[in-house]
Amino acid sequence: MIVVVGAGISGLALGWELARLGEPFVILEASGRAGGVIRSAEVEGRVLDWGPQRLRLTKTVSELVAALSLDRELLVAPDLPLHVYARGRLRRVPFSLLGFATTDALSSSAKLRALVEPLTAGARPQETVADYFTRKLGREFYETLAGPLYGGLYATDPADMEVELSLAHTLRELRVGRSLGLRFLRSGGRIQPPPAASFATGIEALPRALGRSLGAKLVLDAPVRGLRRRGAGWSVFTDGGSFDARAVVLTMPAEVTAALLERESPGTASALRELRYNPLAVVHLDAEAPRRAMGFQVALSERGRLLRGVTFNECLFGRPRLCTAYLGGSAHAEVARMGAEVAGAAAVREFRSCTDMDARVLAVERARMPAWDRSWRSLRRVELPSALHVAANWWSRPGVVGRLAEAERLARRLADAA
Repeated sequence: MIVVVGAGISGLALGWELARLGEPFVILEASGRAGGVIRSAEVEGRVLDWGPQRLRLTKTVSELVAALSLDRELLVAPDLPLHVYARGRLRRVPFSLLGFATTDALSSSAKLRALVEPLTAGARPQETVADYFTRKLGREFYETLAGPLYGGLYATDPADMEVELSLAHTLRELRVGRSLGLRFLRSGGRIQPPPAASFATGIEALPRALGRSLGAKLVLDAPVRGLRRRGAGWSVFTDGGSFDARAVVLTMPAEVTAALLERESPGTASALRELRYNPLAVVHLDAEAPRRAMGFQVALSERGRLLRGVTFNECLFGRPRLCTAYLGGSAHAEVARMGAEVAGAAAVREFRSCTDMDARVLAVERARMPAWDRSWRSLRRVELPSALHVAANWWSRPGVVGRLAEAERLARRLADAA
């Protein structure tokens, strides 16, 4: 049997893949619900999401939605622009050659500087992500577009991220060689990701459906208290007894994983405790979107702002007067110490400052994002014992699509090992 510890999207997706391959397994979840950071609820008649506000409707996601019979609940967003707040106003982010030529997000000199990018050298593993984008595209392009768009994925300052630790896998996935610009031209001069999607009851519809499909193989309220070597496999201990496993997969946050590995692999546990997480305040606002768009990010040049970005849920999925603001991140870790009232007031104030629109707080929640910053160097010291595996957003590519991809790869490896 394979024991999966944790029923976030990583654990549930792995269970789905193992079931498809006919492998015996059980998922043990410490809490009374599955889904991890993906959580949805209705507040004042509107569906709010904590965790991801949308997912990308890739081929893998589409196939999973169909297999889980979630088609009728699926909401597909229209093709909408994204904006960045820079130099006192919202400015459209260019995703095409025409958009690049006409956008007011960049000055003429910044556009000319970006045109020499094909003449610059490729990525250097040890340079920071900030240095990479600045060297390739220029300071203004980095601070206005590349920095907030990439760093916003992790709520991290790209100056604290190394190419080898974070950006390199993205460049490989996008098949970027020496030049970003030449790869862009080979793609037809347009960046067109899969459409954004959600569900009528929120993103949590996905883990709920996965949980239902797994039936008795998903065990809730079953915190794992310890792991012990047992021959070539493991014994997994819970309050209700123990499970004998030929392989164990850990899907929890890094610090929880470290606590569980303290006895069997103290060096790995020590390394995992060094991984930093960035604090965020997620503030849902009763507010009208200032324009028809996905939302906006805040340029890095706006250094005094707590606000990192806003999602216009109203425009994406027809949820009237609903916007989601994100505050904090590595540059403003003080949000972790703010009370809900203070964080909500800051979100209203900065939303109004950026959009000239009034807003009212609906809900304030806390979140933590794996930083993928220099502290990820400690993963080089991780040596997992045999038959022990990790599937988590601090281990490989974050995001729902990344979690599904890792689950598929790992399930095949486990089946092959059997």
